[in-house]
Amino acid sequence: MKKREIVYAFIDSQNLNLGVKSQGWKLDFNKFRVFLKDKYNVRKAYLFIGFIPDNSGLYDRLKRQGYFLVFKPVLQSRNYNKKIKIKGNVDAELVLHAMIQYKNYSKAIIVSGDGDFHCLVEFLDSKRKLGKIIAPNKKYSSLLRKFAGYIVNINLFKKNLEE
Repeated sequence: MKKREIVYAFIDSQNLNLGVKSQGWKLDFNKFRVFLKDKYNVRKAYLFIGFIPDNSGLYDRLKRQGYFLVFKPVLQSRNYNKKIKIKGNVDAELVLHAMIQYKNYSKAIIVSGDGDFHCLVEFLDSKRKLGKIIAPNKKYSSLLRKFAGYIVNINLFKKNLEE
């Protein structure tokens, strides 16, 4: 990214968190915010996250670290083992906010390897506004293969981003 470009990041927090964990490490969100600013000149980082009332301390810390939080109500259900499963799918909110903010940035960084963002990535690419796709998983959706030139795996930066 060029220094004069206005770059926004749109981060699927669950995809990021679970993807990094699946690779055997834990992300330091403060280091990640600094990384986004220093490496990609990210001015605003929107973090899409499921809202759980007991996590207010986490949300306050993320805001202090420079994230703009966009909450999604979570659904709780029990699986066959009677364990509570929490689901806070943020895909629609991420796409919506990327479009609401569209006129305010010159490049967007999408942090997710989820194929549900294919339409957004395709649109941003067609308008020359796609900066990077940071994939938190070793494997990303085959729907994003066409955009492989934009994709960078977060594991490349593990040493600098690990908690």
